[in-house]
Amino acid sequence: MSIVRYNSSLLNDFTPVTFSHLIDRFFNESVGRAGGSAYSFVPKVDIVENEKAFEISVAAPGMNKEDFKLDVNDKFLTISGERKFTKEKKENNFHSIETQYGTFGRSFTLPENVNSANISAKYENGILEITLPKDEKKALKATIKVN
Repeated sequence: MSIVRYNSSLLNDFTPVTFSHLIDRFFNESVGRAGGSAYSFVPKVDIVENEKAFEISVAAPGMNKEDFKLDVNDKFLTISGERKFTKEKKENNFHSIETQYGTFGRSFTLPENVNSANISAKYENGILEITLPKDEKKALKATIKVN
């Protein structure tokens, strides 16, 4: 029997830190074989807020800008698309395919102060960048006087 040093970092990817993190992983990670499903995947998303806008960055390498569909419906922004597996060749002997392919859809609730008429998007270097400008007339801040 050999002694192996305990490495807690091996468990960090599998052990949720909080209940909220567990719920996020449940809804945001695709179900399927290790490395992804043949039918769907969930691209990672970063959301940043600055003075003038909210910025959403969607990591979706290997796609074309025509592969995305963005819809604004009421107070929701839905980003959907499909990454197709096009390099399947009979003469290749695949040992591992970890890249996820298939359809995806992500929806986000828009804050009240977003000017939905001026939302813009661009796709460059595998990142879909969506800019949601703030409407200066709709301020979300309010001061409440305590009686």
